[in-house]
Amino acid sequence: MLIGKVTGSVVSTRKSENLVGSKFMIIDVQDHMGSGQKQLVAVDKIGAGIGEYVLVAQGSAARIGNGLENAPVDAAVVGIIDDGTGLE
Repeated sequence: MLIGKVTGSVVSTRKSENLVGSKFMIIDVQDHMGSGQKQLVAVDKIGAGIGEYVLVAQGSAARIGNGLENAPVDAAVVGIIDDGTGLE
């Protein structure tokens, strides 16, 4: 699981049927997470907003944790962090 900050959103009017109704957010992965990734796009089913710190699951955990077992999802917002003290 990664910690990141929501920096934007992506709008896609044409997409896989299994993704219809999904919101996509751009996540800046925190450097100290050591994932080697700078940014990623994650499905957001919990309503995170721009500027919030979030928990992001990847791989099969992202699909299963959001009820998207048959969707082409590799990352999903699974939590909004209430207190991000020390993250910056």
